[in-house]
Amino acid sequence: MRHFLTLKDFTKEEILEIIEVGLEIKKNLKSKIYKKELENQTLGMIFEKSSTRTRVSFETGMFQLGGHALFLSNRDIHLGRGEPIKDTARVISSMCDMVMIRTFEHSMIEEFASYSKVPVINGLTDSYHPVQLLADYMTLVEHSASKNIICAYIGDGNNMTHSWMMLAAKLGFELRIATPKGYEVDEEILKESLLLAKESGAVIKTMNDPNEAAKGATVITTDTWTSMGQEDEKEERIKIFKGFMVDENMMQLGAKDAKFLHCLPAYRGLEVSESVFEKHSEIIFDEAENRLHAQKGLMVWLDKHR
Repeated sequence: MRHFLTLKDFTKEEILEIIEVGLEIKKNLKSKIYKKELENQTLGMIFEKSSTRTRVSFETGMFQLGGHALFLSNRDIHLGRGEPIKDTARVISSMCDMVMIRTFEHSMIEEFASYSKVPVINGLTDSYHPVQLLADYMTLVEHSASKNIICAYIGDGNNMTHSWMMLAAKLGFELRIATPKGYEVDEEILKESLLLAKESGAVIKTMNDPNEAAKGATVITTDTWTSMGQEDEKEERIKIFKGFMVDENMMQLGAKDAKFLHCLPAYRGLEVSESVFEKHSEIIFDEAENRLHAQKGLMVWLDKHR
């Protein structure tokens, strides 16, 4: 049985296989090929952090594969009222066929998975957001931009940055990360990704100059400067991140026809300009839709690898 907690636990071949399954399901969306793939199976969805895309994509995806999804917030289960994580894991995994968790501490999902009898999927933690990266890379494949990637990540050294590091380290492409001083990536995760990069041939660079990172990049991506739980830092972050907005000038530093990705929600005038967002809106909303298809591929893959 396999869990999907972070991309570092998967080989390059396995990551590409999951994405290929997702693309195949998307291609056959109107046929009956996959409509009973997870028939009579149940996905328990634990949300300690709310979300638009994560809930809609997993719930819809499970329905389209013939299964059923249960939404479980802190208000709905005893986990939010003091029950030990290991007890909740034992109970839910005895009744559900798969569990998706969107939470804060990564250690919480690790503990849950260690006691779970069924596959556990990381829907987001403060450390990683791997399901988003499946959708991002699937989108690059569809837009013929997955070869010879030079990716520039501009912004906060957060869970999205860490997941890009793991994807680059596994697939072997170049990633340049530009963050303001004091907002760099986690040192331990950086060490892990650099170690993995030695095996794949990936190049991972960290810096504080966004323009330097963007030079010649084939893909430029960013995320909100203020993540959930950091609302009290918003005004301070806006001042510190000045100069890190992805605008037309920064995009022009990239390669010809460079792609722009954003995991959403997007705050125009902060991490991305209105003009850049709208110019690249087609690929951004393909990326959002691909959360559905990539996660369907993931759930089918995990089911076959029990």
